[in-house]
Amino acid sequence: MSSAAQPYPHAYEGLETRELKEAFRAAIRDVRSTRSPRRRAEAARALAEVVETVPDLATARCVAVYAARPTEPDTGPLLEALAARGIRLLIPVLGSGLQREWAEYAGADDLRQRAPGRPPEPSTPPLGAQALAEADLIVAPALAVDTSGARLGQGGGWYDRALAHARPGVHVVALVFPEEVYDATTHPLPTEPHDLGVDSVATPAGWTLLRP
Repeated sequence: MSSAAQPYPHAYEGLETRELKEAFRAAIRDVRSTRSPRRRAEAARALAEVVETVPDLATARCVAVYAARPTEPDTGPLLEALAARGIRLLIPVLGSGLQREWAEYAGADDLRQRAPGRPPEPSTPPLGAQALAEADLIVAPALAVDTSGARLGQGGGWYDRALAHARPGVHVVALVFPEEVYDATTHPLPTEPHDLGVDSVATPAGWTLLRP
């Protein structure tokens, strides 16, 4: 599913944490941009199968997930698989002033990119930031995750703020490609105090619990 080397910008050691994060993001995005549509489609199908093995999904009635951008691990097959199980799906939408919102998934044909650079969004009515409290499992995007549960996002802090509305104890699983899982003992990701971690990580190669 992946033959890419793991990007780790050693040359940027000594930078401030925010600068180091941006160096990581640039390196990972460069690698992601080289993945062919065929390999991405293969990874998407495998990833959907992997996420369906996450134990908390067995009893979930509502799952927060996301519609992927072009270079992210594609969530199309996962959305279809979860919807086929009758699970209610919440998808992120951006309100005015980049407010955090969620809306119900109504099928692949309903997803549209509402503005350049934004991920596809459903046209169903926005439910507010607090709707995340209804989710029994949260599937979050990431550029990388390390084995301590640290998550590197796209840089806007959207999920760090959104996760504040999740019910305590709800499982958060991040989706990445295999080379984007880092060993925290040797190659930790840079973090800041406001960063929220994840409980597990799913790649096309498998699912790993990071924090019991």
